[in-house]
Amino acid sequence: MAGEFECHPFLLPIQDVANILETDVDKGLSSAQVTQCQEKYPPNELDVGGAIPWYKIMLRQLFNAMILVLFFAMALSFAVSDWVEGGVLLAVIVLNVSIGFYQEYGAEKKMDALRALSAPSAMVLRDGRTQVVPNAEVVPGDIVILKMGDTVPADVRLFEAMNLAADEQSLTGESIAVEKIVEHLEDEELGIGDRLNIAYGTTTVRKGRGRGIVIATGMQTEVGKIAASTAKKHRKAGRSMNYKKYGKRQPIIGLSKRIYDFVGKFLGLTEGTPLQIKLSKLAYMLFGCALFLAVIVFAVNKFNVPNEVVIYAISTGIAIIPESLVAVLTITMVVAVTVMRKANVVVRDLSALEALGGVTNICSDKTGTLTQGAMIVRKVWIPSKTIYTVKDSKHPSDPTEGTVTFSEDNDQPEESEKRDFDQERSAAVLKFDVPDEKLNPPKPKVGNEKDAIMNPELEAFLLSAALCNLATVRHETDPREDQPEWQVTGEPTEIALQVFAHRFDKGKKAKVAEGWKQVAEFPFDSSIKRMSVIYNGPNSDHSMVFTKGAVERVLDLCSTVGTGQEPMTDEYKEKILKQMDVFASQGQRVLAIASRPWDGKYQEKTDPGNHEGDEALRNRVETGLTLLGLAGIYDPPRKETTPAIAECSSAGIKVHMLTGDHPATAEAIAKEVGIIPHNLTILGHDVANAIVQKANDFDKLTEAEIDALPELPLVLARCAPDTKTRMIEALRRRNAYMAMTGDGVNDAPSLSRADVGIAMGSGSDVAKSAAKIVLTDDKFNSIVAAIREGRRMFDNIQKFILHLLTSNVGEVILLICGLGFQDDSGFSVFPISPLEILWINMLTSSFPAFGLGREQASREVMRKPPHDRKRGVFTDQILIDMLVYGLIMGTLSLMTFVIVIYGANDGQLGVNCNREFSDSCIPVFKARATVFAELTWLILVSAWEFKDIRRSMFRLNPDDDSRFPVFKDVYANRFLFWAVVIGALSVFPVVYIPVVNTNVFKHYRITWEWSLAVAATILFVAGMELWKMTKRHFRLLEDRAVVRGAFSQGSEEHGHRFHHAMSFSSLKSWRSIGRNHTLGSRVSTKEKKDTSPV
Repeated sequence: MAGEFECHPFLLPIQDVANILETDVDKGLSSAQVTQCQEKYPPNELDVGGAIPWYKIMLRQLFNAMILVLFFAMALSFAVSDWVEGGVLLAVIVLNVSIGFYQEYGAEKKMDALRALSAPSAMVLRDGRTQVVPNAEVVPGDIVILKMGDTVPADVRLFEAMNLAADEQSLTGESIAVEKIVEHLEDEELGIGDRLNIAYGTTTVRKGRGRGIVIATGMQTEVGKIAASTAKKHRKAGRSMNYKKYGKRQPIIGLSKRIYDFVGKFLGLTEGTPLQIKLSKLAYMLFGCALFLAVIVFAVNKFNVPNEVVIYAISTGIAIIPESLVAVLTITMVVAVTVMRKANVVVRDLSALEALGGVTNICSDKTGTLTQGAMIVRKVWIPSKTIYTVKDSKHPSDPTEGTVTFSEDNDQPEESEKRDFDQERSAAVLKFDVPDEKLNPPKPKVGNEKDAIMNPELEAFLLSAALCNLATVRHETDPREDQPEWQVTGEPTEIALQVFAHRFDKGKKAKVAEGWKQVAEFPFDSSIKRMSVIYNGPNSDHSMVFTKGAVERVLDLCSTVGTGQEPMTDEYKEKILKQMDVFASQGQRVLAIASRPWDGKYQEKTDPGNHEGDEALRNRVETGLTLLGLAGIYDPPRKETTPAIAECSSAGIKVHMLTGDHPATAEAIAKEVGIIPHNLTILGHDVANAIVQKANDFDKLTEAEIDALPELPLVLARCAPDTKTRMIEALRRRNAYMAMTGDGVNDAPSLSRADVGIAMGSGSDVAKSAAKIVLTDDKFNSIVAAIREGRRMFDNIQKFILHLLTSNVGEVILLICGLGFQDDSGFSVFPISPLEILWINMLTSSFPAFGLGREQASREVMRKPPHDRKRGVFTDQILIDMLVYGLIMGTLSLMTFVIVIYGANDGQLGVNCNREFSDSCIPVFKARATVFAELTWLILVSAWEFKDIRRSMFRLNPDDDSRFPVFKDVYANRFLFWAVVIGALSVFPVVYIPVVNTNVFKHYRITWEWSLAVAATILFVAGMELWKMTKRHFRLLEDRAVVRGAFSQGSEEHGHRFHHAMSFSSLKSWRSIGRNHTLGSRVSTKEKKDTSPV
């Protein structure tokens, strides 16, 4: 904080603050003072990290684990003067690094563009004149002038506030605008949300105007402190080297752990997403295997190691390493990132998309994420026992959208809340949460709702609501492309009331045009929670007082009710309070609207210097009021939120709502969107008590007590930043992998600590910089789309890793067994040459692998639980499949080589056939060509088989009624289809082009040998189909199903999630063993049973 303050400025009189900062509240700073301050203080900007430098991105790509292994193989190739292989490996390295660098650098540029979307400015008083300057040029001591709609440029100590209220939701989580005062405060323990004479940087002025002195800028503001705590590096436990605190051994222990962390980070073994760590471990494991195989090669040659033996060892090493894996993985991620950009999701960290597939819990803010972030009048109660309801309104600022209906109250507002829970529990079929309107339809209102029509009671209510209101609603007849047709300004609650009045063409502007003229105003006072205005009406000999505010505060001032002037009795007041409770239980903020006629024309004048006189006048005005009605205002959930939550539930993902709102509002919204059931008793007493908590109750719990809870809270209200962080850590202790969504500054610490931080595009720069993913449309369903894309990508990564490693296993089996084929000079003869291996690994198998990466999401992608983070992509099924298919591939290739050499050419292995072509080498060269063609075709056809790792290639879709749908299924992914077809045809020129075939690939043209390759391909497909059928029939290596409880989140959308789960064609598919036990059918059927509402 600027200046030498003995205590915080909110405790000091304004003149003391001005003296410390050497400023003048009437003239502001001088130009000379501004220059001095700009030299003394850094720019008024938040240091939120910015983009990662390009050289760090390049280094990160170069020191990737797989790249380091390829570097080693390249260096060894050059060392033995094998320039061709070394050059090819160098090209592979350059390709992989270039693709990774290009995409990650592009993502950072995209984020820079997002950060530059807004460049706010501030109005300041300098040299006695007002100036508009960029926020970055604001300095401590500046006098800032604030008005409605402004973004506060820095932390400001207010000395003038005229009906001033600021939206501090992004900082404190409070969804209601905070009324500001100018008097200094006495309590030193006040939190930032209660320092009412301070306007905080990055908050927005909702109404009124004011002036203040800048007391802190940049990282010294409250927002800056949060940003600093977000960016602060947290050292892992046990890394300290403080021997005084931890003992004499601690420096050695701490240093060894730091070295371990550094080496692990450098090698990619301790930091990164689960897939990154798994691939790093795979790379070094394969590197170790390559060294082991090299030792085997040397041992077979009795450790006589001429260049020929070294080349054979390099070939074996190249065979076991999937050279194109990094490129295929990166390009697959690039495609996924591109898809997500079109779906309004910007991925800042390329690996975050993969991490989404493993998310088990989503911790979401409420306002603006689950809800629309805009208030709307949903219910209006008129004392004539009428309730008006707004329906089908998607845009709260548009009064022309939706309809207003009314129904009779019948003096029974509380009966709609009653449910016979004993009866519900007695019926087994009703063990799931059922909405009230479906379980117990309110019989008195059936068929009673009609379109609203104007009447004297409603007109009186609308007149008061429209005139006792500072908001404006304006219709743009020719709006710009980037602006809505209806423009609104003001505080959200007042906007909601004004929009409701506009639905009946009774808005403030229309009333003023009729002749209503404001003569006095008593602004909203947070201590009495109400406001009043006085108007002179057209053709009237008296003024009118209009009042709105908290129900309890306004009721005490009312002597009559309704236009009929019924007396306000205790019984009537009790009925009104019960109606308020009904609205509040539905997540609505309830306001009372009242009015009264003034005796004659209002002539009184307020005196700014006489506070007691003004208070007495206000008391005289706000008395003897007539209650005109209650307005229930709420922040509506997004229409797509509940289906998105339901999809999360079907995918084994729990959604938690962490909000700064009032507990009753939070619970009501959580029930409405399906995060918690309406009937909590279905969950059991201990669980029901745990899933909805206030933040202060949660914060009082120790870590042991939190871990002992039967269920972590699904709803946390009145959350502070520390509460959200504690929730993240509690989830982590339960082995959860969580995504945190948010848009405000108060979300930044948890965004940075969560496994996947997801910020909103409309949120603060601090939140975006702390997150790995940014949603440009702020919608919760975009998060689910990102998770679906992450799972699709994860499944596809499994498919192409299986595809690539299967070929590696087959090649290694072939080469190791090939050590036994020794020529007359005693050297082992290649069954397949090194460049044939590189051609297969880099070109033949790479493009089908790219195609597998582009596969569409399966029907079951969001109906199975998140993948096991400990196992990652290398599940038991993937590893066993790799060995089975690799063994079949290697065996068939080896048999083909043996048939050509020993069956057709009497075992002629020639001399020096690894180096050059001669007549004696023709049998070996033909055998290599046959093995090369066969291996190429086996790898290509396996890509089609890996479209689904359990279902038969000949019936991938169980609902397809076609008798032979294989051609349609394989053609569905056109990139993969043509990659396989073109790859299969490319074998012929490689085999037949003169010179290239003998001098580069070390093989020779073949004739009858093609039949061996074709036969092996048929046998390979048969072997794969037999293994798939075995897995299905005996249910081997199946994924676990989603675990269901008594309640499924989002279950209000009955039938919405599983409309593809069952069909007549799928019933037909159960007749065959091959289809009956597929994972998809089994899981779908189980979920259909578990989540059925009846």
